[in-house]
Amino acid sequence: MAQSVKGMRDLFGAELRWFQHIEETARRVFGRHGYGEIRTPILEELDVFKRSVGESSDIVNKEMYQFTDKGGRDVVMRPENTAGVVRAAIQHKLLNANDPVLFYYIGQQFRYERMQAGRYRQFWQIGAESFGVASPESEAESLLLLHSFLTELGLKSLVFSINSVGTPESRPAFHAAFRAFFAQRADRFCEDCHRRIESNPLRVLDCKNEQCQAALEGHPVITDHLDEASAKHHARLKSLLTELDIPFVENPRLVRGLDYYTRTAFEVLSSDLGAQSALLGGGRYDGLFKQLGGPEVPGFGWAIGLDRLAMVLQQVRGDAPFTPPALLIPLGERAATEALKLARTLWDTGVTLQLETRGGALKKAMASANRLGIQTVLILGDGELDSGMITVKHMATGEQESWPLGEVAERLADRG
Repeated sequence: MAQSVKGMRDLFGAELRWFQHIEETARRVFGRHGYGEIRTPILEELDVFKRSVGESSDIVNKEMYQFTDKGGRDVVMRPENTAGVVRAAIQHKLLNANDPVLFYYIGQQFRYERMQAGRYRQFWQIGAESFGVASPESEAESLLLLHSFLTELGLKSLVFSINSVGTPESRPAFHAAFRAFFAQRADRFCEDCHRRIESNPLRVLDCKNEQCQAALEGHPVITDHLDEASAKHHARLKSLLTELDIPFVENPRLVRGLDYYTRTAFEVLSSDLGAQSALLGGGRYDGLFKQLGGPEVPGFGWAIGLDRLAMVLQQVRGDAPFTPPALLIPLGERAATEALKLARTLWDTGVTLQLETRGGALKKAMASANRLGIQTVLILGDGELDSGMITVKHMATGEQESWPLGEVAERLADRG
């Protein structure tokens, strides 16, 4: 029997309904804030991610789906979407007016990584990107957008974990202090961390190895080595989050898994996830445009995995908001013809309706209605056609009544 590729999966039923509800909520909330949608290709040139995400990152070193296409080009299936959105903004000259540019995206990403609860090798992300403004106020607006989005979905146990990773100009002092700390206990760190300490010491803080995390106890804190402008920026953001009543904690080990972050890096934690508490993350990436061959443009953004978010919402809220369609059951050939005509009229007026087309016994159709959770069943036979009425059965109560055929659309619309 054919099977899906490991780490890739099919979506349907209740889980897909959560995906759809999340996407609808995202478009509504993002639209209120003035963000417009952008859609980028799944395939990108390898260089887009080597230059942006960073060759020292685990994504580039271990997780990318990378291959050479028939034209001899080195391409990857995008492992994240920020770099692709920045590439699109540069390529299509979307920043020439020097006005802020606000984008959101919904799409699939691919990483060959170890799977765990809510994580897959093909996964869906929703992200929001803000280009052209470097102020902490722009970050606060983006985080408020995110908080509103998650709150509207019904999540309440949320805390923003934040850190400042400074700027490339201010990091050498931290790197020197951290390398000296690392050298004193180098035998306690894994082989990957020994590679990271040479290429990008910040990556050591991001290591998931429990032994390495224990060895980091008492490490130099990057916020103690910030330049004055970065320190003021960080303090202002914390002040704004306090004014907006957005709960946050400072986490000096938070650096995220991408090399392009500058100044603010953050994650959102949810106690509903148990041990794997990070729900999403993001941060500022003021150097990313220049790394990809564009002008110097500041940027800030974040992304959340739909797979993981849908899992959390199912745990917290159960089934996604969903109104099953009504079911129209014709009895006999004459009724089947009239049912098609009636269904067409109802569909054209926006009514959600499922039409029984198998023919056969009423009992079989009613059994299907029960299995599908359908609450309203319309029965149309010769007697109903002759009387100009339709039999309506309310499955939750078992009550039955008759409606005039001319009122079916209005009554079903009132049902919601």
